[in-house]
Formats: sequence, structure tokens, C-alpha cells
Amino acid sequence: QVQVVESGGGLVQAGDSLRLSCSASKRTASNNGMGWFRQAPGKEREFVAAISWNGGTTDYSDSVKGRFTISRDRVKNIMYLQMTNVKPEDTAVYYCAVSRLAAATNTMNIYQYWGQGTQVTVSS
Repeated sequence: QVQVVESGGGLVQAGDSLRLSCSASKRTASNNGMGWFRQAPGKEREFVAAISWNGGTTDYSDSVKGRFTISRDRVKNIMYLQMTNVKPEDTAVYYCAVSRLAAATNTMNIYQYWGQGTQVTVSS
């Protein structure tokens, strides 16, 4: 079992920057792709960004491309989501997940382990 814990959420203003972190409990997670998803009130959970096992490949949703950057530190088993120029529509609970595969993927059901989420609220 891999424990996944997100941190770094909070209340920010539109145009601000914020960095989310995700810590995975086992070194085995370093051999798997990881991703960020989010869920806004009244909406379904959606893909935000993904990164391959070695960080060599990344994928982003169109809504965050050019504003968010995903990265990982395999030695520390930590993944990051650097959010810049945030918008009110970025308000959501952000979830970190560990994939069954080594590749970066935007397919939700490929992800095996999930965190509890961290709230990001962007005021206008």
C-alpha cells in the first residue's frame, strides 16, 4: 500500500502563484507515473497534469497548459505542481495520485493510489 499525502493548498488571489506538494510513502512509487487531478464543487473530478516515472514526459490539460508545471524528485518521493497566474476557475480540491504505469497518463482509472486532497481557493 502506498500512502499519498498532498500539501500546499490555500486561499490565493487571481494572478498569484502556489505550489502543491505530494509525498508518496514507498520508494516503489518512484517507478510509477504520477498525476494531479482536481474536483470543483458540483463537478466531476478532472485531469490536471501527469508526469512519467523519471520525469521525462509530462502531460497537461488544456485549461492549465502554460500556467502549471508538474515535476518530481524521485530521491525524496515528492511530486510538485507549480501553479502560476491562477484563476478563480482553478478553485477545487486537488488530488495527487500514483499510476499503475510508468508513463504519464491522463486516464483516471489507471491511477491506483490517491491522496485525500488539498483545497485551493482562488479569489477574484
